[in-house]
Amino acid sequence: MATTSKGLFGSSLARKYWMAATGLFLCTFLVGHLLGNLQLFVTGEEGKLAFNEYGHFMTTFPVVKILSYVTYISILLHTVDGIMLARQNRAARPVKYVKENQAANSSWASRKMALLGILTLFFIVVHMKSFWYEMHYGTLGMDANGNKDLWTLTVTAFEQWWYTAFYVLALTGLAFHLSHGASSAFQSLGVNHPKYTPLINKTMTAFAWLIPAGFIAVAVFLFVVQPGQAL
Repeated sequence: MATTSKGLFGSSLARKYWMAATGLFLCTFLVGHLLGNLQLFVTGEEGKLAFNEYGHFMTTFPVVKILSYVTYISILLHTVDGIMLARQNRAARPVKYVKENQAANSSWASRKMALLGILTLFFIVVHMKSFWYEMHYGTLGMDANGNKDLWTLTVTAFEQWWYTAFYVLALTGLAFHLSHGASSAFQSLGVNHPKYTPLINKTMTAFAWLIPAGFIAVAVFLFVVQPGQAL
């Protein structure tokens, strides 16, 4: 039986539902975000104009703007929910038992979910300051089509080795976070079937590594191939 401790989400069971639901929603956001970023593989003026058009659409189309705010709220809920669950789980388990049995009974990613989540949150804050804030409130130039030049901002950022290295590290951490969280989210929502659960777990594990790998590939491409293109 679930505990009846109160908090932002009422009970531990409610927290797990919220954690799973917001996590899966954010997974769909990652897919859409990656599809947009893949345009950065197109070099030259054509790629620049296409990516800036995408940036304009993502910041002006009403439905997308609503989904953006849903995403921000989901990130906040997922973070608060994760902190509350981590504290609850730590308080519920004897310290000696955890130290002696955690390596045998769980994966490294599952034991480090809180740490990986903090790393991901820190990355999101830095990433939004670098791009979202500058896109909305910065002094970006305009391209030939009259759109804000998000392309130049992005390419310039990834010309810096330290930012690219930080990005790769953060996305690797996200992959580990997803490798446990994405599949466990279905179990938290009650999707547990002897026939389909193994397939779901394999699919979500592949998702957990392929999506971050796509973002990393774009970052490395910009660092290796695109230097000087923004000048």
